[in-house]
Amino acid sequence: MADRYLHFTSTAPGRFLTSRLGLPQPAELHRWSAERPCLEGALLHMTAGGPPLAGLAEVLARTGLKTAGTAAEGERPAGVVVDATGVATVAGLAEVHGALHPVVRSLAPGGRIVLLGAPLSDEDHHQAAAQQALEGFVRSLGKEIGGGRTVQLVRTVSAAAAESTLRFLLSPKSAYVSGQVIETGGTGPGAGSAAPDSWDLPLAGRTALVTGSARGIGASVAATLARDGAKVVCLDVPQSRAELTRTAGSFGGTALPLDITAPDAADRIAAALPDGLDILVHNAGITRDRRLANMAADRWASVLDVNLDSVLRTTDALLASGTLRRGGRIIATASIAGIAGNTGQTNYAAAKAGIIGLVRTLAPRLAEQGITLNAVAPGFIETRMTAAVPLFIREAGRRMNSLGQGGLPVDVAETTAWLAHPASGGVNGQVVRVCGQSLLGA
Repeated sequence: MADRYLHFTSTAPGRFLTSRLGLPQPAELHRWSAERPCLEGALLHMTAGGPPLAGLAEVLARTGLKTAGTAAEGERPAGVVVDATGVATVAGLAEVHGALHPVVRSLAPGGRIVLLGAPLSDEDHHQAAAQQALEGFVRSLGKEIGGGRTVQLVRTVSAAAAESTLRFLLSPKSAYVSGQVIETGGTGPGAGSAAPDSWDLPLAGRTALVTGSARGIGASVAATLARDGAKVVCLDVPQSRAELTRTAGSFGGTALPLDITAPDAADRIAAALPDGLDILVHNAGITRDRRLANMAADRWASVLDVNLDSVLRTTDALLASGTLRRGGRIIATASIAGIAGNTGQTNYAAAKAGIIGLVRTLAPRLAEQGITLNAVAPGFIETRMTAAVPLFIREAGRRMNSLGQGGLPVDVAETTAWLAHPASGGVNGQVVRVCGQSLLGA
Protein backbone atom coordinates (compact mmCIF):
# COMPACT_ATOMS: atom_id res chain seq x y z
CA MET A 1 0.00 0.00 0.00
CA ALA A 2 1.32 3.46 -0.93
CA ASP A 3 2.39 5.73 1.92
CA ARG A 4 0.38 8.84 1.04
CA TYR A 5 1.75 10.82 3.95
CA LEU A 6 5.32 10.23 2.78
CA HIS A 7 4.34 11.43 -0.69
CA PHE A 8 2.57 14.49 0.75
CA THR A 9 5.58 15.54 2.82
CA SER A 10 7.76 15.47 -0.30
CA THR A 11 5.72 18.34 -1.79
CA ALA A 12 6.26 22.01 -0.98
CA PRO A 13 2.82 22.44 0.67
CA GLY A 14 3.39 19.22 2.62
CA ARG A 15 6.76 20.35 3.92
CA PHE A 16 5.32 23.73 4.93
CA LEU A 17 2.28 22.30 6.72
CA THR A 18 4.07 19.48 8.54
CA SER A 19 6.81 21.88 9.63
CA ARG A 20 4.28 24.31 11.05
CA LEU A 21 2.44 21.53 12.90
CA GLY A 22 5.60 19.81 14.14
CA LEU A 23 4.72 16.56 12.36
CA PRO A 24 7.24 13.97 11.15
CA GLN A 25 8.92 14.77 7.84
CA PRO A 26 10.23 11.45 6.52
CA ALA A 27 12.72 11.57 3.67
CA GLU A 28 12.46 9.32 0.64
CA LEU A 29 15.10 6.63 1.04
CA HIS A 30 17.71 5.76 -1.56
CA ARG A 31 17.52 1.99 -1.97
CA TRP A 32 19.81 -0.09 -4.16
CA SER A 33 19.12 -0.31 -7.88
CA ALA A 34 21.26 -1.25 -10.84
CA GLU A 35 21.08 2.39 -11.94
CA ARG A 36 22.07 3.80 -8.50
CA PRO A 37 24.09 1.08 -6.78
CA CYS A 38 26.16 3.37 -4.53
CA LEU A 39 25.63 6.29 -2.20
CA GLU A 40 26.27 9.53 -4.04
CA GLY A 41 28.96 11.57 -2.33
CA ALA A 42 32.27 11.41 -0.57
CA LEU A 43 33.47 9.25 2.31
CA LEU A 44 35.02 10.93 5.32
CA HIS A 45 37.29 8.75 7.49
CA MET A 46 38.46 9.88 10.92
CA THR A 47 40.14 8.31 13.94
CA ALA A 48 39.33 8.98 17.60
CA GLY A 49 40.94 7.82 20.81
CA GLY A 50 43.92 5.83 19.64
CA PRO A 51 45.90 4.36 16.77
CA PRO A 52 43.98 3.60 13.53
CA LEU A 53 42.74 0.12 12.73
CA ALA A 54 45.24 -1.56 10.42
CA GLY A 55 44.02 -1.95 6.85
CA LEU A 56 40.87 0.12 7.33
CA ALA A 57 41.74 2.72 4.69
CA GLU A 58 42.17 -0.03 2.08
CA VAL A 59 38.81 -1.60 3.00
CA LEU A 60 37.01 1.74 2.81
CA ALA A 61 38.55 2.41 -0.59
CA ARG A 62 36.71 -0.66 -1.87
CA THR A 63 33.22 0.47 -0.74
CA GLY A 64 32.52 2.42 -3.93
CA LEU A 65 32.38 5.81 -2.20
CA LYS A 66 34.79 8.57 -3.16
CA THR A 67 37.62 8.76 -0.65
CA ALA A 68 40.00 11.58 0.21
CA GLY A 69 41.77 12.76 -2.90
CA THR A 70 39.02 11.60 -5.27
CA ALA A 71 36.10 13.68 -3.95
CA ALA A 72 35.29 17.05 -5.48
CA GLU A 73 36.14 20.10 -3.39
CA GLY A 74 33.21 21.06 -1.18
CA GLU A 75 31.31 17.84 -1.92
CA ARG A 76 29.07 16.85 1.01
CA PRO A 77 30.01 13.52 2.57
CA ALA A 78 27.59 10.66 1.98
CA GLY A 79 29.40 8.51 4.52
CA VAL A 80 31.37 9.17 7.68
CA VAL A 81 33.42 6.45 9.36
CA VAL A 82 34.92 7.15 12.77
CA ASP A 83 37.47 4.59 13.92
CA ALA A 84 36.89 4.56 17.69
CA THR A 85 38.41 1.12 18.30
CA GLY A 86 41.12 2.79 20.36
CA VAL A 87 38.75 4.65 22.69
CA ALA A 88 39.50 3.41 26.20
CA THR A 89 38.80 6.44 28.40
CA VAL A 90 36.31 9.23 28.90
CA ALA A 91 38.85 11.54 27.28
CA GLY A 92 38.72 9.31 24.21
CA LEU A 93 34.96 9.81 24.03
CA ALA A 94 35.59 13.55 23.78
CA GLU A 95 37.52 12.83 20.58
CA VAL A 96 34.44 11.10 19.13
CA HIS A 97 32.43 14.23 19.85
CA GLY A 98 35.19 16.37 18.40
CA ALA A 99 35.27 14.33 15.20
CA LEU A 100 31.53 14.30 14.51
CA HIS A 101 30.36 17.64 15.91
CA PRO A 102 31.70 19.71 12.99
CA VAL A 103 30.44 17.36 10.23
CA VAL A 104 26.97 16.18 11.31
CA ARG A 105 25.20 19.12 9.67
CA SER A 106 27.12 18.68 6.43
CA LEU A 107 26.25 15.00 5.97
CA ALA A 108 24.25 14.56 2.77
CA PRO A 109 20.57 13.53 3.02
CA GLY A 110 20.38 9.76 3.24
CA GLY A 111 23.99 9.64 4.41
CA ARG A 112 25.59 7.10 6.71
CA ILE A 113 27.58 7.39 9.92
CA VAL A 114 29.42 4.28 11.08
CA LEU A 115 31.40 4.16 14.31
CA LEU A 116 33.91 1.35 14.65
CA GLY A 117 34.32 0.12 18.20
CA ALA A 118 36.27 -2.64 19.90
CA PRO A 119 35.00 -5.60 21.93
CA LEU A 120 34.54 -4.76 25.61
CA SER A 121 37.54 -5.74 27.70
CA ASP A 122 37.02 -8.19 30.57
CA GLU A 123 40.11 -6.82 32.28
CA ASP A 124 39.87 -3.04 31.81
CA HIS A 125 36.64 -1.60 33.16
CA HIS A 126 37.55 1.89 31.94
CA GLN A 127 37.82 0.60 28.37
CA ALA A 128 34.57 -1.37 28.74
CA ALA A 129 32.75 1.70 30.04
CA ALA A 130 34.04 3.92 27.24
CA GLN A 131 33.22 1.38 24.53
CA GLN A 132 29.75 0.74 25.96
CA ALA A 133 29.18 4.50 25.96
CA LEU A 134 29.48 4.42 22.17
CA GLU A 135 26.28 2.38 22.02
CA GLY A 136 24.21 5.03 23.78
CA PHE A 137 25.83 7.70 21.63
CA VAL A 138 24.97 5.89 18.38
CA ARG A 139 21.37 5.14 19.31
CA SER A 140 20.77 8.74 20.37
CA LEU A 141 22.41 10.25 17.29
CA GLY A 142 20.34 7.96 15.08
CA LYS A 143 17.14 9.36 16.61
CA GLU A 144 18.07 13.00 16.11
CA ILE A 145 19.95 13.16 12.83
CA GLY A 146 16.93 13.02 10.44
CA GLY A 147 16.93 13.37 6.67
CA GLY A 148 16.92 9.63 6.00
CA ARG A 149 20.40 9.36 7.51
CA THR A 150 21.43 6.32 9.54
CA VAL A 151 23.93 5.69 12.34
CA GLN A 152 25.49 2.35 13.34
CA LEU A 153 28.14 0.92 15.65
CA VAL A 154 30.30 -1.97 14.42
CA ARG A 155 32.46 -3.73 16.99
CA THR A 156 35.32 -5.49 15.28
CA VAL A 157 38.73 -7.02 15.83
CA SER A 158 40.05 -6.20 12.36
CA ALA A 159 39.22 -4.24 9.24
CA ALA A 160 39.08 -7.47 7.21
CA ALA A 161 36.45 -8.96 9.52
CA ALA A 162 34.27 -5.89 9.04
CA GLU A 163 34.59 -5.49 5.27
CA SER A 164 31.30 -7.08 4.19
CA THR A 165 29.51 -5.24 7.00
CA LEU A 166 31.02 -1.88 6.04
CA ARG A 167 30.16 -2.44 2.39
CA PHE A 168 26.55 -3.12 3.41
CA LEU A 169 26.17 -0.24 5.86
CA LEU A 170 27.82 2.27 3.50
CA SER A 171 25.50 1.38 0.63
CA PRO A 172 21.85 1.95 -0.33
CA LYS A 173 21.16 -1.67 0.66
CA SER A 174 21.02 -0.67 4.34
CA ALA A 175 18.50 2.16 3.84
CA TYR A 176 16.10 0.96 6.59
CA VAL A 177 18.70 -0.25 9.10
CA SER A 178 19.68 2.27 11.77
CA GLY A 179 20.74 2.44 15.41
CA GLN A 180 22.22 -1.06 15.29
CA VAL A 181 25.18 -2.52 17.14
CA ILE A 182 26.83 -5.26 15.10
CA GLU A 183 29.70 -7.40 16.30
CA THR A 184 32.15 -9.01 13.88
CA GLY A 185 34.65 -11.65 14.89
CA GLY A 186 37.74 -12.98 13.19
CA THR A 187 38.04 -14.22 9.64
CA GLY A 188 39.57 -17.33 8.15
CA PRO A 189 38.54 -20.99 7.83
CA GLY A 190 37.32 -21.24 11.40
CA ALA A 191 35.01 -18.28 10.97
CA GLY A 192 33.68 -19.47 7.64
CA SER A 193 34.75 -16.28 5.83
CA ALA A 194 35.99 -16.04 2.28
CA ALA A 195 36.23 -13.10 -0.08
CA PRO A 196 33.99 -13.86 -3.07
CA ASP A 197 35.32 -14.21 -6.58
CA SER A 198 33.02 -11.32 -7.46
CA TRP A 199 31.57 -8.76 -5.05
CA ASP A 200 28.80 -8.18 -7.62
CA LEU A 201 27.80 -11.87 -7.60
CA PRO A 202 28.98 -13.00 -4.18
CA LEU A 203 26.61 -15.99 -3.97
CA ALA A 204 27.53 -17.53 -7.31
CA GLY A 205 27.83 -21.30 -7.01
CA ARG A 206 25.80 -21.39 -3.78
CA THR A 207 22.40 -22.94 -3.18
CA ALA A 208 19.81 -21.22 -1.00
CA LEU A 209 16.49 -22.37 0.45
CA VAL A 210 13.94 -19.72 1.48
CA THR A 211 10.86 -20.84 3.37
CA GLY A 212 7.59 -18.92 3.09
CA SER A 213 8.68 -17.43 -0.20
CA ALA A 214 5.56 -17.42 -2.36
CA ARG A 215 4.97 -13.73 -1.68
CA GLY A 216 5.88 -10.75 0.47
CA ILE A 217 9.17 -10.66 2.34
CA GLY A 218 10.08 -14.24 1.44
CA ALA A 219 9.65 -13.62 -2.28
CA SER A 220 11.83 -10.53 -2.04
CA VAL A 221 14.52 -12.44 -0.12
CA ALA A 222 14.54 -15.18 -2.74
CA ALA A 223 14.79 -12.70 -5.62
CA THR A 224 17.62 -10.79 -3.94
CA LEU A 225 19.65 -13.93 -3.28
CA ALA A 226 19.16 -14.89 -6.92
CA ARG A 227 20.28 -11.41 -7.99
CA ASP A 228 23.48 -12.02 -6.04
CA GLY A 229 24.11 -15.25 -7.92
CA ALA A 230 22.55 -17.97 -5.76
CA LYS A 231 20.57 -20.91 -7.06
CA VAL A 232 17.36 -20.50 -5.04
CA VAL A 233 14.80 -23.07 -3.95
CA CYS A 234 11.51 -21.46 -2.90
CA LEU A 235 9.41 -23.31 -0.30
CA ASP A 236 5.84 -22.59 0.73
CA VAL A 237 2.65 -24.46 1.58
CA PRO A 238 1.04 -26.55 -1.19
CA GLN A 239 -2.01 -24.24 -1.14
CA SER A 240 0.25 -21.51 -2.56
CA ARG A 241 1.68 -23.71 -5.31
CA ALA A 242 0.63 -21.49 -8.22
CA GLU A 243 1.96 -18.29 -6.65
CA LEU A 244 5.12 -20.08 -5.50
CA THR A 245 5.78 -21.37 -9.01
CA ARG A 246 5.35 -17.87 -10.47
CA THR A 247 7.69 -16.36 -7.91
CA ALA A 248 10.41 -18.96 -8.46
CA GLY A 249 10.03 -18.76 -12.22
CA SER A 250 10.53 -14.99 -12.21
CA PHE A 251 14.24 -15.39 -11.41
CA GLY A 252 14.96 -18.96 -12.52
CA GLY A 253 14.47 -20.55 -9.12
CA THR A 254 12.89 -23.88 -8.16
CA ALA A 255 9.54 -24.24 -6.42
CA LEU A 256 9.17 -26.74 -3.56
CA PRO A 257 5.54 -26.88 -2.35
CA LEU A 258 5.80 -28.24 1.18
CA ASP A 259 4.30 -27.63 4.61
CA ILE A 260 7.31 -26.81 6.77
CA THR A 261 5.50 -28.20 9.83
CA ALA A 262 5.11 -31.67 8.28
CA PRO A 263 6.94 -34.40 10.26
CA ASP A 264 8.98 -35.36 7.19
CA ALA A 265 9.64 -31.79 5.99
CA ALA A 266 13.39 -31.89 6.63
CA ASP A 267 13.74 -35.29 4.93
CA ARG A 268 11.92 -33.99 1.86
CA ILE A 269 14.08 -30.87 1.77
CA ALA A 270 17.22 -32.99 1.95
CA ALA A 271 15.92 -35.21 -0.85
CA ALA A 272 15.25 -32.14 -3.01
CA LEU A 273 18.82 -30.92 -2.41
CA PRO A 274 21.03 -33.97 -3.03
CA ASP A 275 24.08 -31.77 -3.62
CA GLY A 276 23.62 -29.95 -0.33
CA LEU A 277 22.65 -26.48 0.83
CA ASP A 278 24.72 -23.36 1.55
CA ILE A 279 22.11 -20.83 2.72
CA LEU A 280 19.03 -21.61 4.82
CA VAL A 281 16.57 -18.76 5.32
CA HIS A 282 13.78 -19.39 7.82
CA ASN A 283 11.15 -16.90 6.71
CA ALA A 284 7.87 -18.85 6.97
CA GLY A 285 5.58 -17.39 9.58
CA ILE A 286 1.96 -16.77 10.49
CA THR A 287 0.01 -14.59 12.91
CA ARG A 288 -3.11 -15.52 14.91
CA ASP A 289 -3.60 -12.43 17.02
CA ARG A 290 -5.81 -12.30 20.11
CA ARG A 291 -5.38 -11.04 23.63
CA LEU A 292 -4.36 -13.93 25.86
CA ALA A 293 -7.74 -14.02 27.61
CA ASN A 294 -9.39 -14.63 24.23
CA MET A 295 -6.74 -16.85 22.66
CA ALA A 296 -7.77 -20.45 22.11
CA ALA A 297 -5.14 -23.16 22.45
CA ASP A 298 -5.13 -23.88 18.71
CA ARG A 299 -4.25 -20.26 17.89
CA TRP A 300 -1.33 -20.44 20.30
CA ALA A 301 -0.11 -23.83 19.05
CA SER A 302 -0.27 -23.05 15.33
CA VAL A 303 1.87 -19.91 15.66
CA LEU A 304 4.48 -21.61 17.86
CA ASP A 305 4.58 -24.60 15.52
CA VAL A 306 5.19 -22.61 12.31
CA ASN A 307 7.26 -19.73 13.67
CA LEU A 308 9.50 -21.55 16.14
CA ASP A 309 9.19 -25.31 16.42
CA SER A 310 9.52 -25.93 12.66
CA VAL A 311 12.66 -23.76 12.65
CA LEU A 312 14.19 -25.79 15.47
CA ARG A 313 13.28 -29.15 13.94
CA THR A 314 14.35 -28.29 10.41
CA THR A 315 17.64 -26.71 11.48
CA ASP A 316 18.53 -29.69 13.67
CA ALA A 317 17.70 -32.21 10.97
CA LEU A 318 19.51 -30.43 8.12
CA LEU A 319 22.61 -30.03 10.27
CA ALA A 320 22.51 -33.66 11.41
CA SER A 321 22.11 -34.97 7.86
CA GLY A 322 24.97 -32.82 6.56
CA THR A 323 22.64 -31.16 4.05
CA LEU A 324 23.84 -27.75 5.23
CA ARG A 325 27.45 -27.65 4.12
CA ARG A 326 30.48 -26.36 5.98
CA GLY A 327 30.74 -22.58 5.67
CA GLY A 328 26.97 -22.36 5.37
CA ARG A 329 24.69 -19.54 6.47
CA ILE A 330 21.48 -19.77 8.47
CA ILE A 331 19.32 -16.66 8.70
CA ALA A 332 16.15 -16.80 10.78
CA THR A 333 13.37 -14.24 10.96
CA ALA A 334 12.70 -12.76 14.38
CA SER A 335 10.70 -9.55 14.93
CA ILE A 336 10.72 -6.44 17.06
CA ALA A 337 7.63 -8.04 18.65
CA GLY A 338 10.00 -10.65 20.07
CA ILE A 339 12.13 -7.86 21.55
CA ALA A 340 9.54 -5.35 22.77
CA GLY A 341 6.31 -7.40 22.86
CA ASN A 342 3.03 -6.36 21.29
CA THR A 343 -0.57 -6.30 22.48
CA GLY A 344 -2.53 -9.28 21.17
CA GLN A 345 0.60 -11.16 20.11
CA THR A 346 1.73 -13.21 23.10
CA ASN A 347 2.00 -16.23 20.80
CA TYR A 348 3.85 -14.42 18.01
CA ALA A 349 6.17 -12.53 20.37
CA ALA A 350 6.99 -15.72 22.27
CA ALA A 351 7.90 -17.49 19.02
CA LYS A 352 10.05 -14.64 17.76
CA ALA A 353 11.82 -14.26 21.11
CA GLY A 354 12.48 -17.97 20.90
CA ILE A 355 14.25 -17.40 17.57
CA ILE A 356 16.56 -14.95 19.31
CA GLY A 357 17.32 -17.55 21.99
CA LEU A 358 18.13 -20.09 19.28
CA VAL A 359 20.52 -17.70 17.56
CA ARG A 360 22.41 -16.69 20.68
CA THR A 361 22.82 -20.25 21.93
CA LEU A 362 23.48 -22.30 18.80
CA ALA A 363 25.60 -19.81 16.83
CA PRO A 364 28.81 -20.23 18.90
CA ARG A 365 28.65 -24.00 18.49
CA LEU A 366 28.12 -23.81 14.74
CA ALA A 367 31.15 -21.57 14.37
CA GLU A 368 33.34 -24.64 14.81
CA GLN A 369 31.96 -25.85 11.46
CA GLY A 370 32.36 -22.47 9.79
CA ILE A 371 28.56 -22.05 9.82
CA THR A 372 26.96 -18.80 10.95
CA LEU A 373 23.51 -18.33 12.46
CA ASN A 374 21.97 -14.86 12.62
CA ALA A 375 18.51 -13.32 12.67
CA VAL A 376 16.82 -10.35 11.08
CA ALA A 377 14.16 -8.64 13.20
CA PRO A 378 11.81 -6.63 10.98
CA GLY A 379 9.71 -3.77 12.27
CA PHE A 380 6.80 -2.29 10.33
CA ILE A 381 7.23 -3.56 6.77
CA GLU A 382 4.81 -2.62 3.99
CA THR A 383 3.20 -5.93 3.03
CA ARG A 384 -0.25 -7.26 2.27
CA MET A 385 -0.56 -8.16 5.95
CA THR A 386 0.23 -4.66 7.25
CA ALA A 387 -2.05 -3.12 4.60
CA ALA A 388 -4.95 -4.82 6.41
CA VAL A 389 -4.06 -3.16 9.73
CA PRO A 390 -6.53 -0.42 10.81
CA LEU A 391 -5.56 3.04 9.56
CA PHE A 392 -4.48 4.71 12.79
CA ILE A 393 -2.50 1.69 14.00
CA ARG A 394 -0.87 1.44 10.58
CA GLU A 395 0.12 5.11 10.64
CA ALA A 396 1.55 4.75 14.15
CA GLY A 397 3.61 1.76 13.00
CA ARG A 398 4.98 3.75 10.09
CA ARG A 399 5.90 6.88 12.02
CA MET A 400 7.23 5.46 15.30
CA ASN A 401 10.80 5.09 14.12
CA SER A 402 13.74 7.37 13.43
CA LEU A 403 13.13 7.32 9.67
CA GLY A 404 9.41 8.11 10.05
CA GLN A 405 8.17 5.51 7.57
CA GLY A 406 7.56 1.84 7.03
CA GLY A 407 10.14 -0.41 5.47
CA LEU A 408 9.82 -2.49 2.32
CA PRO A 409 10.28 -6.24 1.89
CA VAL A 410 13.51 -5.53 0.00
CA ASP A 411 14.99 -3.96 3.14
CA VAL A 412 14.72 -7.30 4.93
CA ALA A 413 15.97 -9.05 1.80
CA GLU A 414 19.10 -6.91 1.50
CA THR A 415 19.96 -7.50 5.15
CA THR A 416 19.48 -11.23 4.68
CA ALA A 417 21.72 -11.21 1.61
CA TRP A 418 24.48 -9.46 3.57
CA LEU A 419 24.29 -12.11 6.32
CA ALA A 420 24.36 -14.83 3.63
CA HIS A 421 27.52 -13.35 2.08
CA PRO A 422 30.60 -15.62 2.03
CA ALA A 423 32.64 -12.75 3.53
CA SER A 424 30.22 -12.33 6.45
CA GLY A 425 31.63 -15.27 8.40
CA GLY A 426 32.70 -12.92 11.18
CA VAL A 427 29.07 -11.92 11.76
CA ASN A 428 27.62 -14.66 13.94
CA GLY A 429 24.99 -14.83 16.68
CA GLN A 430 23.64 -11.37 15.77
CA VAL A 431 20.06 -10.13 15.77
CA VAL A 432 19.86 -7.20 13.37
CA ARG A 433 16.74 -5.06 13.46
CA VAL A 434 15.35 -3.87 10.14
CA CYS A 435 12.98 -1.33 11.58
CA GLY A 436 14.23 2.18 10.81
CA GLN A 437 15.27 2.29 14.49
CA SER A 438 11.79 1.71 15.85
CA LEU A 439 11.00 3.43 19.12
CA LEU A 440 9.62 0.11 20.40
CA GLY A 441 12.24 -1.71 22.41
CA ALA A 442 14.98 0.59 21.12
